Amino acid sequence: MIPEWDERFDATLIAWPHKETDWAYMLDEIDRCYVDLTRALLKAGQTILIATPEQDRVRELLSEYIPSGKILIATCPTNDTWTRDYGPLTIEDHKTGKLSAVAYKFNGWGLKFPSGKDNLVFLSLIASKALRAAICDRKRYVLEGGSIESDGKGTILTTSECMLSVNRNGFISKTEVEEELSQGLGASRVLWLDHGALEGDDTDSHIDTLARLAPHDTILYVKSYDPSDSHTAALDRMEEQLKGFRTADGSPYNLIGLPLPSPISDEDGERLPATYANYLVTPRAVIMPVYGQPRNDEMAAQMLRIAFPDHEIISVDCRPLIRQHGSLHCATMQFPSAWLPI
Repeated sequence: MIPEWDERFDATLIAWPHKETDWAYMLDEIDRCYVDLTRALLKAGQTILIATPEQDRVRELLSEYIPSGKILIATCPTNDTWTRDYGPLTIEDHKTGKLSAVAYKFNGWGLKFPSGKDNLVFLSLIASKALRAAICDRKRYVLEGGSIESDGKGTILTTSECMLSVNRNGFISKTEVEEELSQGLGASRVLWLDHGALEGDDTDSHIDTLARLAPHDTILYVKSYDPSDSHTAALDRMEEQLKGFRTADGSPYNLIGLPLPSPISDEDGERLPATYANYLVTPRAVIMPVYGQPRNDEMAAQMLRIAFPDHEIISVDCRPLIRQHGSLHCATMQFPSAWLPI
């Protein structure tokens, strides 16, 4: 599995919210968020493929921003917007250099939410020729893109809480998971995090809410700098585990602690899983979520500049997104534009 910062990832798949999704009660607000996200992706030089059953409405929303050939809108039924978890994963054949798309099964994060339409989005895009990719079919297994991180050299970073969730594959041992990651994604070793769940996270601790692999043997991770925060103890245990991780050649990782945002709650007072780890890396820019917290937002941006010194840092206000328990990385899936029909 190639890493997110690979220069061939010059296109992004998003699924626009619509009136038949959980976004219906706040559609105008989330529309504005997705317009901002689209503008950020265009600024980063990305070609965008949008899956939506409401093509005309989305085209009208974006009419001011659509440059020729940079945005493709495909009519496609969806349950929700989280393309990170049902979009294609990209693997490379090291002998030929050929890139293929791995299609895993999506079951609504362990049967928590309806997912039948989302599970078919990738294959629907292939059938309609909106995407043209060689497919590696792994549909007998459940795997979400937000649950894994790859360094492109055979290392996968993941969490035990998600991967050993019985409502996904029924795996009860890490060995079973490692065998599938080896066969499906070419993993030669797996780093397991066992701590750090965020309140309000429906995904059972997806890795892209907690820790991210980066170039030069770097891991960015969520750190609580507030001793009174309810997450602090678990995130401290996660940090200690990260300090014990070693690269394939036995060296410690360079660790960068992204601040945990100050608590953001929903209308019922329940905390939402806001995290700066949910950023997207493109060949030219890192697009990061911000939450209207100037000090924390800027601190996170500075740390991303350290990890990605040659990238522009572009921010998108993700307070609307987080109200449905996801953020920027969850709402995007990168892929090579060579798979597009343009």
